Amino acid sequence: MHRTQHGHDGHAYDGHAYDYEPSRDEPDEPYLPGARPRARPRRRRTLAAVLVALALLPVTVDRVVAARIESRTAKAFQQGMGTPEAPEVEVRGFPVVTQAASGTLRHVDITAHDIPAHGSARPLPVSELSLRLDGLTKADDDSEARARSARASAFLSYPDVSGALGLEISQGDRPGRVSAVVQLPLSQEATVTTTVSAVSGNRIAFEDFEVTGGSLAAAGSAILDRIFERPIRLRNIPDGLRLRSVTTTADGLDAEFTGRSVTFRPEEA
Repeated sequence: MHRTQHGHDGHAYDGHAYDYEPSRDEPDEPYLPGARPRARPRRRRTLAAVLVALALLPVTVDRVVAARIESRTAKAFQQGMGTPEAPEVEVRGFPVVTQAASGTLRHVDITAHDIPAHGSARPLPVSELSLRLDGLTKADDDSEARARSARASAFLSYPDVSGALGLEISQGDRPGRVSAVVQLPLSQEATVTTTVSAVSGNRIAFEDFEVTGGSLAAAGSAILDRIFERPIRLRNIPDGLRLRSVTTTADGLDAEFTGRSVTFRPEEA
């Protein structure tokens, strides 16, 4: 029999109205201070770390493959060109793994320093050579590598140009011209300027010299004619590159090249 009680204010209330009934969503055991926390957040963090690692794995593998190709290319270039140090090589484009599997690297950048010029009567070393190669492939026997197309920039320092010509060369008074100091008898000297240009056969020509300081006798003019009449050929440039332009700077000459089917043959260098 259900009984109704009356409170002090005279209103009726149900004695079971405030009985506590656990919710179905609550745990059977209340949380106690010092109790072991749930492991679910930790498992979530572990899963997230695993997913990140799996996402980064292809990038890591690709970078390892690229590093190996860059190292081998640098070593081959150094041996072939005779540089004192290995050049800087960068294989561009992702993924490199698929490029290597296809046998063609889309874009490769090479920057080499101090390339000597052996086997020439007037050797002109290249202080720095920057190559931008597209579509680089290599022979199965590693005897050569070939780029579908290429652009290159070479820097030739004035001290090296001076050594090749036998005259002290510096920047001229006008763009496209260099200045040369000619030593004369009795500790005298004369200064002349000459135009610099690119000619066929990857050669640099020095033409139209004129005296800008001191005086130069007929004998001296004849000597300069013999020095400047024969252009200097750049012999340490990969086969297939063609010299397009030469510009003068404060420190040396900048030479620009372009070419197709540019070939590197280490055994011939």
